[in-house]
Amino acid sequence: MSSAWPISGSLAADTSRREILVTRVFDAPRELVIKAWTDPKHLAHWWGPNGFSITTSEMDFKPGGVWRFVMDGPDGRDYQNEQVYVEIAEPERLVYRHASDPQFLMTVTFAEDAGRTKLTARMVFESAGLRDKTVKAFGAVDGLRQTLGRLGEYVTQMKGSSAMTLKAEVTLGDRELTISRVFDASRPRVFNAWSEPEHLKRWFAPNNFTIPVCEMDFRDGGKFRFCMHGLANDHWVNGVYREIVRPERIVWTGTMEHDDNTILTMVTFGDLGSTTRLTVHQTYSIETDSTHGARQGWTETLEHLGEFLAAFGEQKPNP
Repeated sequence: MSSAWPISGSLAADTSRREILVTRVFDAPRELVIKAWTDPKHLAHWWGPNGFSITTSEMDFKPGGVWRFVMDGPDGRDYQNEQVYVEIAEPERLVYRHASDPQFLMTVTFAEDAGRTKLTARMVFESAGLRDKTVKAFGAVDGLRQTLGRLGEYVTQMKGSSAMTLKAEVTLGDRELTISRVFDASRPRVFNAWSEPEHLKRWFAPNNFTIPVCEMDFRDGGKFRFCMHGLANDHWVNGVYREIVRPERIVWTGTMEHDDNTILTMVTFGDLGSTTRLTVHQTYSIETDSTHGARQGWTETLEHLGEFLAAFGEQKPNP
């Protein structure tokens, strides 16, 4: 359904008489709040006023993409909804057009506030009359406040959930692997666990492996070499650090002896306040059986990192 009024004009003019504006501060990092707002599996847990539930049939999260869902009301009625994404500027802002009746333009901003998130939701209608009619017919102001209240309860559960802090999220392509996990430790602390050989020896290996030898020149262009000692044999790995940005990112290329697969690895450290989202992305020069085995290996390795961070306190990084 096309818009009944020009988006650009709606944003440029004074909209105070034809808008609904609600602001709320959440005791959760911005990345967590926007994830709850943009992932359908999370939206199903909180979207809508009290007593409502939703079922998503389509969600194409990109500018011009459509989100179609049905809101199931406590009165037993179903409400068809269609929203079209106008602008996506993660993690600062989302703009979308509610294409089904009543039509409005929604702008949601996510501002960091000392580890918390200040969210502002602004619904702009074509006219003051349509705004007032929507408020009267649907209780839109209270409905939006209740919806944000449910979001607040849900992100609190997400923040404290072991599923969010311990479970790894994995995707695997033909020659790529991405694995992400949230750790209950500050970003500098998690980064430091990767920067010292004595730290890596304690955790950087999957189950049934140890690291008896770990040599590393931790700088741009520096080389590393370590041995993964297994029950049956040893695996030697050699590589070069391509980029180190404290405490945000580590990039390296590496090869395992007697293996032609060159692996480009990027590890990023997302600051979530008191916690850290760590993401490992690997690109393999060729697809081999080891490509698929890496998924289990990384899952087990990051489990060991979590245990290391829980067992050892803050370590001072090298300058």
